[in-house]
Amino acid sequence: MYTYNKIIESLVVNVSRAEYRHWLQSLTITGNNHALNVLLRVYEGNVTIKGLGKLEAGDLLFIPAGTSLEMTLGEAAKAHILSPEALLTDSGQYLQVKADPQLLGQFPNSFGYISFGATVFDQVDFFAALDVPPFIISPAVRSETHGPPALSLTESLDRVLLEVSLEQAGKDRLIRNKTEELVVGIIRYMLAKGLFVEQLVTNSTYFNDPRLIGLFAYIKENLGGDLSNKALANIAHVSEDYLGQYFKQRTGMNPQDYIEYQRMEAALALLGDSRTSIKEIGSRVGYKDTAYFCRRFKRTFGIPAAKMRRRGTLAVG
Repeated sequence: MYTYNKIIESLVVNVSRAEYRHWLQSLTITGNNHALNVLLRVYEGNVTIKGLGKLEAGDLLFIPAGTSLEMTLGEAAKAHILSPEALLTDSGQYLQVKADPQLLGQFPNSFGYISFGATVFDQVDFFAALDVPPFIISPAVRSETHGPPALSLTESLDRVLLEVSLEQAGKDRLIRNKTEELVVGIIRYMLAKGLFVEQLVTNSTYFNDPRLIGLFAYIKENLGGDLSNKALANIAHVSEDYLGQYFKQRTGMNPQDYIEYQRMEAALALLGDSRTSIKEIGSRVGYKDTAYFCRRFKRTFGIPAAKMRRRGTLAVG
């Protein structure tokens, strides 16, 4: 348990969006790639995840960063099939954001969610590194089989959704604290249920590898620079031929796939600044060819960079 505590202590948690939504008509969202971790709670209505099944009212769905899924809101037989881009274009026809905190759970066909990053040593997202699929979480979470009631994920999520809609002293601090509770609660749930044990053990090992942490830091600080296997091998003090094997053994992915993931995540964050052009954003994260950057961005998120910018980001802090 010492190792897990050490990992949890190293996590840097950042909230991106938190919303309570009501769907107006049935829809299926296909190929929705999530750059950040998402915790979603169903309040009322039918929500079905392809490959997982139906979520009941009160159920929680955890979507690790970097994963894609197909979600149906409402009756599948009547659902409009929409790509993330199509939903973004016509979102007002299908979804409404409810801002009144007193309305939580009172609308039919409603859900709430929070998206967040949880990075180890502020370098790599812990849940993305696990390379696990989305999974359903029962509402009550216990830290141990016979222990006292543990952190309630539903209560913490509800409180974040409430605080986002309010303007009160300490709002930002409380949102941050409650999101950290959510992260700890998710990890406790995984441990208590024995979920993805092999991946957890692997991560426990490589997050203690100083060479790998050094690589993560170098990549993050040099997204627009030389990130060839030769350059990374020099940082890790291994041969260029061994670099790919070394990196994949510890992370489950090859270094260039990891680099692209980091570049796309950085580009997503930069889109929040309307003063920075798409061309400059692409250049900053290592793409000299703007058209190629735009193609990779759309392939990753299913939405063009320009449309993603117009959607905007809900400021939680």
